[in-house]
Amino acid sequence: MPEPHAVAYQPTDTLKPVAEDIWIVDSGPLSAMGLEVPVRMTVVRLASGEVWLHSPTSYSDDLKAAIERLGPIAHLVAPNVAHWQFVKEWKDRCPDAKTWAVPGLRTRAPVIKSGVVLDQDLGESPPGAWSADLDQLLITGGFGVNEVAFFHRASKTLILTDFVENLEPAKLGPVARPLAWLAGATAPDGMAPAHYRFAMNRQRDATKDAARHLLGWAPERVIFAHGSWFETDGTKRLRHSLRWLLD
Repeated sequence: MPEPHAVAYQPTDTLKPVAEDIWIVDSGPLSAMGLEVPVRMTVVRLASGEVWLHSPTSYSDDLKAAIERLGPIAHLVAPNVAHWQFVKEWKDRCPDAKTWAVPGLRTRAPVIKSGVVLDQDLGESPPGAWSADLDQLLITGGFGVNEVAFFHRASKTLILTDFVENLEPAKLGPVARPLAWLAGATAPDGMAPAHYRFAMNRQRDATKDAARHLLGWAPERVIFAHGSWFETDGTKRLRHSLRWLLD
């Protein structure tokens, strides 16, 4: 198994600029489906001056202070059924922030047991709090596997979670590497992992419509939670990652 520093994208737990008013924070590694994988949060400063955290990663006082230099942390977003574990850490330290959850998340047993407070479900259209900055789309699969995608209009950046993964083999150990390859989530041709595709295929027509909607936004870049994100040629690379659905 590789050392943690070799899996995660260095430096970790640090704001990294993407475009005007949008940053990423790389963290991890995180254990997912038996693999040690890097994980990523996206940070957006809204036109209101408030800050929006998508898929919050591990909390630290230093990271909170760095983010608060951008503006007050106002929104904590749990965008799918797997990316909610660190929301409670942030909510406990940012009690005035509102928490948002993908539909179906709040009723899951591990979520209830954790005691995390989820204030409101995400809908099919953006709430007034960020409608001036972000479009959003609810992607609904089977078995409660849902994800909300976001599009930062000013920078033409698509923000996903697990709908695309692009794990670099060099960052995985000799056991994990073939497992990730079999799951279809390795670079440079990343796509949704096998278990995610299986769930989404239960609602294949609706998921295909959602994929076309994402492409219709014509993103210049695509950020997602695990692996090497698409910094350039976003629409072209997204289209290739969706070959399991559209070809």
